[in-house]
Amino acid sequence: MPDRTAPYHQFNFLLNLGIRDPQTPLGGFQEVAGLTTELVVSEYRNGNEKENHVRKVPGLHKVGDVTCKRGIVNSDDLWQWIKDARTNGVDAQKDVVITLLDEAQQPVQAWKLRGVVPLKYTGPSLNAKGGDIAMEELVLSAQAFEISA
Repeated sequence: MPDRTAPYHQFNFLLNLGIRDPQTPLGGFQEVAGLTTELVVSEYRNGNEKENHVRKVPGLHKVGDVTCKRGIVNSDDLWQWIKDARTNGVDAQKDVVITLLDEAQQPVQAWKLRGVVPLKYTGPSLNAKGGDIAMEELVLSAQAFEISA
């Protein structure tokens, strides 16, 4: 397969929250933001070093919270997961996969978040004088993430 030189568009993706079968969408998500990981570096200096400098030693890694936004659909799956996390704690963790698609709807790259629980839910702003879509926001907290091509 030849190497692609043009970047992929950001608007073509799937979000599998591990709640339903991947073939059955859980409503279309408009936005997924916050896919970050960070490696914490510890600074260390030997007491007998001749040169006055620190060594940087890789330490723990952190995964950022991921924010997902979608128009409200007639489904209570997200709310059931939140209730499950409230009552069952760690047992409510799920794996979440975000997949970027190319123009032919073929997977290009995937981000797998492991040990995910819903951290925060924000309901829509309701306003009678407008034609905007009622949006909900879900913030996910993950223990780890992997990228696969």
